[in-house]
Amino acid sequence: MALAARLLPGRVAGILLTLFLASGIRAAEAAAFTPAQALDFTRAGDLHLSPDGKKLAYIVVSYPLDWTPRIRVLDVATGEAREITPAKKSDRSPQWSPDGKTLTFLSNRGGHTQVYMMPADGGDATPLTSAKNGVSAYRWSPDGKSIAYLAKDDTAPSEDDGPQVADDERQLERLWTIDIASKNVTRLGETGYRIDEFQWQNPSRILIAASAKPRVEEDIDAIYGISVPDGAIAKTGQPPLPFEYLMVSPDGKQFAVHATRALGPEPRDLFVGTIGGNDLRDVSQSVDRAVVQMQWRGPSVIYMSVEDGFYTRLYKLAQDGKAEEIKLPLSIGAFDVAQNGAIAFVGEDFNHLEEIYLRAPDGAIRQLTHMQNVPVAAHLAPTTLFHTKSFDGTDIEAALVRPANARGKLPLVLLVHGGPSSRFTAGYYWETAWAQLLASHGYEVLMVNPRGSNGYSEDFMKANRGDWGGGDYKDLMAVLDAVIAKGGTDPNRLGIGGWSYGGEMTMWAITQSNRFKAAVAGAGVYDQAAEFETEDGPQGDEWYFGTPWEHPEIFARNSPSTYIGHAKTPTLIFDGEDDEANPVGQSKGFYRALKHLGVETQMVLYPGEGHSPRKGSYNIDMFQRLLDWYEKHLQRK
Repeated sequence: MALAARLLPGRVAGILLTLFLASGIRAAEAAAFTPAQALDFTRAGDLHLSPDGKKLAYIVVSYPLDWTPRIRVLDVATGEAREITPAKKSDRSPQWSPDGKTLTFLSNRGGHTQVYMMPADGGDATPLTSAKNGVSAYRWSPDGKSIAYLAKDDTAPSEDDGPQVADDERQLERLWTIDIASKNVTRLGETGYRIDEFQWQNPSRILIAASAKPRVEEDIDAIYGISVPDGAIAKTGQPPLPFEYLMVSPDGKQFAVHATRALGPEPRDLFVGTIGGNDLRDVSQSVDRAVVQMQWRGPSVIYMSVEDGFYTRLYKLAQDGKAEEIKLPLSIGAFDVAQNGAIAFVGEDFNHLEEIYLRAPDGAIRQLTHMQNVPVAAHLAPTTLFHTKSFDGTDIEAALVRPANARGKLPLVLLVHGGPSSRFTAGYYWETAWAQLLASHGYEVLMVNPRGSNGYSEDFMKANRGDWGGGDYKDLMAVLDAVIAKGGTDPNRLGIGGWSYGGEMTMWAITQSNRFKAAVAGAGVYDQAAEFETEDGPQGDEWYFGTPWEHPEIFARNSPSTYIGHAKTPTLIFDGEDDEANPVGQSKGFYRALKHLGVETQMVLYPGEGHSPRKGSYNIDMFQRLLDWYEKHLQRK
């Protein structure tokens, strides 16, 4: 709160103070809340202002509704929002037609996901496409006469058609166009390409980000142009790899991508170049922070959100690379910019749950939505940001959540974020819900952004390459020791936990130290080589470690399995049975080893769930189990 206010003009800081007082936060007076209350929050994203700026379409998700995306349309003048998604259905990817008269979106309301369209002023939604296997993505043409979309051929075999052949080319999605007036469908391009993204350059040409060798599980995408009249395809650009978020300038002359100077592990820089030219350049280098979202406005201006520590800022970037920060009172999520310069954005921080706001061209800010329920806001414990020097002098940023008016030395849980090239942020989401649940029950919770986290310099993000459990683990321990030294933490009642990379670091920590009395490991990696051989998309791990057949010693050195014989900490393990990112065998192997060693452990698997469980009842179950686990082993006084 203080940090945001210090950076903002008096008028905006006053707005923030008003929002804070209006939020009803009384953490010092609130009783501990339940897992169901902790998970009863709403997240918003994919904001799209209508061409005239009068309406805003956006996505909302929540655990009470199993994290199923739903579309709401809001009247910007009145703030009145209506949800257009039927009960128990899923809608996403809202887009306005260029003339603003039609709203389109992807929906499964009729079975397979199709493009639906409805009048902007309301009315019934009707399907535009009828792809047998459904549509995954679509885009309006600049002239509003047609829509391009990705879908498999109707002849592609389904999972019910018997034996499944790996890398079957028939499973690749193809690019299609449909004429709005006649409903005529045309398939574009050639076979043999895996198309990951596409954007219209003009009504007669579409740019695609695609791989010409789809069997190769490496980052080898390039930019190609497809002629709409005849389907001819030609390579037109090669951004640094990996890259994503292909965009085309409004005049159709330039393109932009989210790529990286470091050639991995994550795209974080904004590159702009002439279509068909050889002048692609990093225009965000002066910021030296990770770019999150980009939006072109006019031929020479791009708006971009940028990760800056625990916060996300908004910048206006001129083509010469000069970046001007647009001061906003909160850390931002998704945003959209109207033709007149008004900005709709999702805002949040440690004291405020997500809402959507509008920044007028004159800088005035107005809250548009009131999405959240009272119970969560009423239990938010204070969160303090601070910096610590690690073992080698590296500056590490962290956040400490501590119950208001706490007395004496408290038990502490070290919560580790996923990634590794992710970060903790100022806001309320799944990981901080975990933290706030524990804080409301009397725990301190420490959230650290160690080396390898995004939100800082490129060198900082690359600093744990080939070294998971090395410098990053030492960063976590250095910050933990600094907190303990302040005197408010009971060093004999320490817990650790996290999901994905956070789960892996939990596995790692209990093989390196017996200081933790309880651990919770969600969807982690136990054996790096086995995970590389079974995960969906090993490109990121290859950037960090190479391949296990070329560098077995690096994979072994970075695997908790190598050191599991030292583990003694009671550990609760979670995973989704259908996890393809860190396959469930990783959790099972970890569980088997702990059982064999006589370490107290329990494993809970959630049927039908992937890497991030979505079902609300499963998440409530998970939160109750982890709360009980820490309670049992940390024994609050």
